[in-house]
Amino acid sequence: MDRRQRKTRAAIFNAFSTLLAEKSYSKITVQDIIDKANVGRTTFYAHFETKDDLLKALCEELFGHIISSAKDSAHTHGLYSDKNAPESVFCHLLQHLQEDENNILELLSCESSGLFLRYFKDSLNELIRSQFVNQNRKINMDIPQDFLVNHISGSFVEMVLWWIKGHMKKTPEELDRYFRAVIEPII
Repeated sequence: MDRRQRKTRAAIFNAFSTLLAEKSYSKITVQDIIDKANVGRTTFYAHFETKDDLLKALCEELFGHIISSAKDSAHTHGLYSDKNAPESVFCHLLQHLQEDENNILELLSCESSGLFLRYFKDSLNELIRSQFVNQNRKINMDIPQDFLVNHISGSFVEMVLWWIKGHMKKTPEELDRYFRAVIEPII
């Protein structure tokens, strides 16, 4: 993708994110998006077939970036200029959420949050599988792996929502400690 295409795509993502903060997903039209992004209808459709495709692409970009950087312990992203990166992938993930790049917290708590929470949870499932289930850790074999992954990712999403609703008064390190205290006995 060339620079012009990336710029157009970013304008569409920004317009869509802004609109999602203002009204529900179901009430946003493609016309609203192209007006806000200041692009033509043909340009929009050259990048996305539908509004649902735009939603999926936005989620993949937002959550994909956070999840992939959480997997990469060497990835510092400006978070750790004066200290070492955390050992816990969950703490790293929480620190990226706290940084709130691309207003991801607003999307997770907006009127259309259910859509974003589903994509976030799906992304977490992949992270949890790669970090815990597929790493030959001693896991209680009486619990099906897909149940365990779903339980951990669902708990993490609920914890993030609790954190957002509480105005993020707890630090990522505190939340990480609480979360690991709850899940470590089962993994």
